Amino acid sequence: MASNTVAPVPSDGVDSAGRPDSSVDASAHTPADVPAAGTRTTPEDDAAPDPTDQVPRPPEVTRRLALLWDPPAPPTRGRKARLTLDEVVTAGIAVAQEVGLEALSMRRVAARLGVGAMSLYTYVPGRTELVDLMIDRAFGELDLPPADAPWRAGLSRYARQVWALYQRHPWILQTNMWRLPLAPHVLDAQEAGLRTLVDTGLPADQVVEILGLVDAFVRGLARAAVAETVENDVSGMSSDEYWTSMSSFWADWFDVERYPVMTRIWEAGGFDAPADPFDASLDRLLDGVEMTIDRAREQA
Repeated sequence: MASNTVAPVPSDGVDSAGRPDSSVDASAHTPADVPAAGTRTTPEDDAAPDPTDQVPRPPEVTRRLALLWDPPAPPTRGRKARLTLDEVVTAGIAVAQEVGLEALSMRRVAARLGVGAMSLYTYVPGRTELVDLMIDRAFGELDLPPADAPWRAGLSRYARQVWALYQRHPWILQTNMWRLPLAPHVLDAQEAGLRTLVDTGLPADQVVEILGLVDAFVRGLARAAVAETVENDVSGMSSDEYWTSMSSFWADWFDVERYPVMTRIWEAGGFDAPADPFDASLDRLLDGVEMTIDRAREQA
């Protein structure tokens, strides 16, 4: 909003005529990092300011991160707590497994534990922090590739472990995967994935890009597999049964002249599903990564 008020301008030590302004204390305008004449400086004075001192630290963010990286120890004095933080996280995962993450609430978790909802706030500030802890607990199940694994074997193991994780905990896929919590086990997984590619000769940006491509591939196929499982449960009809029920389409509606390429590929067996579509697709993806690595090494 515009304002007619003119903000006061600090004096620069001269009056309107350009003469020194005796009403201004010159020392007040000496930069803080310039020592006064005759003052000796120390190495501490010359040290650059710590950039982390300038990082904003909202209290809610600090509380959220501290719960992940430095959770409070159980009290050793007084009355024994009825629950532990681990039990609350376990209950949260159980609820998410049963009803999905969207239906997860502090009230549902409390009911599972047999306590009042307000009791949970003794352990976690709210639902957001609880979901952070649940995700980190789940990622702790990953059997990550060792540091000395060849890149292809290591990246393949990473992808298969994450795929299996999503099959066990499909509720994770209901979160914003671009905002996974900055949690120990989540970062452990990312570290292991990056480690598989960092010494292949790829530029650093391509290391990050390729791991992101693998992650997106696994997430996309996992979401489709989870959706298929849900559809099977709701309809009581397997995927094969569904497509069999739709088979009249090919005889009554499909036009080979309109879709000649599709017809050609169909007749050549191109749509025959592999025994394990995840493995087959992952192998094709890793073949592409291998070609990218070979090209980077040739250009080095």
